[in-house]
Amino acid sequence: MNDRPYSRRTFLKLSTAAAAGLSISAAPNHRDMPHRILGRTGEAVSLLGLGGAHVADHGNMEEQAAIALMHAAIDEGINFFDNAWGYSNGASEIRMGKVLSGGYRDRVFLMTKDASRHPKRAIAHLEESLRRLQTDVIDLWQFHSIRQPDDIERIYERGLLEAVLKAKEEGKIRYIGFTGHTLPALHVEMIERGFAWDATQMPINVFDPHYLSFVEQVLPLAVKKNIGVIAMKTLGGRPEAILATGVATAAECLRYAMSLPVATVCSGMDSLEKLRQNVDIARQFAPLADDERLALLSRTEALGMQGTHESYKARQP
Repeated sequence: MNDRPYSRRTFLKLSTAAAAGLSISAAPNHRDMPHRILGRTGEAVSLLGLGGAHVADHGNMEEQAAIALMHAAIDEGINFFDNAWGYSNGASEIRMGKVLSGGYRDRVFLMTKDASRHPKRAIAHLEESLRRLQTDVIDLWQFHSIRQPDDIERIYERGLLEAVLKAKEEGKIRYIGFTGHTLPALHVEMIERGFAWDATQMPINVFDPHYLSFVEQVLPLAVKKNIGVIAMKTLGGRPEAILATGVATAAECLRYAMSLPVATVCSGMDSLEKLRQNVDIARQFAPLADDERLALLSRTEALGMQGTHESYKARQP
């Protein structure tokens, strides 16, 4: 658990990390959507990314509405598209593939991920992702949902990483990363085991610094190792519940994540209205000043320390 009250040490650490993140921002790109560099890849990705879980049943969207939303996202300057083999039993990848088949593929940095822990199964799922997404190559493929030490052992010691590296050599993958939202210590171990990861995806939100913090424990290490950071769960595990508390608005939550050293902030958007609201926030983005960030984290401290608004994290003993 973090210091009580919210400590100056913690705040200064986050301020330093934020400054480092802003230094890697790239010049604004299409229609003034800010872009940043994704770690060692050198790829410029949009500050706002499109989360793939919400473009199928998870977001209760009809297919044509989802396709229209994804086309609109690209036209608005979003080039980072998130997905996963398991989202909505494949429907998310299939719908995204229909979008990318119409000449949009060259305008998108495409990421998908898979939670298989067996080499043959992981490669079979990769092949299926390529077919569903109607593409010859995945820009970023990630080991999905690192939850326990055995996951790390399987990746490093039981052939998973070797299988994925072979797929990269064959031209099916350009970059390799990993994701997780349960324990920051597992992210740290994945990094410290020594593989030069291109990217990592983690929860970054206004409650995180107060409980099992990825921002405190993982983000500085990722920046030091030049690993591109993809922010997710910027509204926590239950967005409506967080917003109902009144301690932070959706715009404040997005600005908080964008003010840290992340390459892109993935947002699950299930309507054109939400898409345009978030695009406006990204286009008008200005980093939170230190006093704004401290005030925001002070408001979220009491609820954040309980961990209830990040139910995906492990429970403290």
